[in-house]
Amino acid sequence: MTFETIRAVFAWCTVINMGLLLWWLVFFILAHEWMYRYHCKWFKLSEEKFDTIHYAGMAIFKIGIFLFNLVPYLAMRIVG
Repeated sequence: MTFETIRAVFAWCTVINMGLLLWWLVFFILAHEWMYRYHCKWFKLSEEKFDTIHYAGMAIFKIGIFLFNLVPYLAMRIVG
């Protein structure tokens, strides 16, 4: 694989993962009650815990996108 191909892979990974994060956020906002009821069938969660788990998951996912997709892409843009 060439340098440009790897850089393009990091760019597309960043775009796709940010799209998934945005989809998760929009779905969480628009279908919050449905998601909460669906998860309560399996787990005993208060609404506050449910929200905390989702916001923490989104934060961890975003940090992962930055560390493993965006930063390598930007480093390759600077170098190459």
